[in-house]
Amino acid sequence: MAQKLRKGDKVVVLAGKDKGREGEILSVDPKANAAVVKGVRIAIRHTRQSASSQGGRIPKEMPIDLSNLALVDPKEGGATRVGFRLEDGKKKRFAKKSGALIDV
Repeated sequence: MAQKLRKGDKVVVLAGKDKGREGEILSVDPKANAAVVKGVRIAIRHTRQSASSQGGRIPKEMPIDLSNLALVDPKEGGATRVGFRLEDGKKKRFAKKSGALIDV
């Protein structure tokens, strides 16, 4: 199946403690059905000091399930579902809310 959410897409969180927050997808793991979103689901990781890096508490984005994310509509804003259609012989993603193409 084609990937509906990709790296670089702007998404909104639908469920969980970060519900309503928006961010850009940094990476997607299709096998785990999860994505890492900038500024969402931040956890504090403690690291030990070494010769090359300072130790301490470092905030890090953790993966969030794809079912809890929705694409932000490029025209109207807000959450939208993603559909596929053929344009010029190529498969393109579009926002179902406004019909706007996502892959330009």
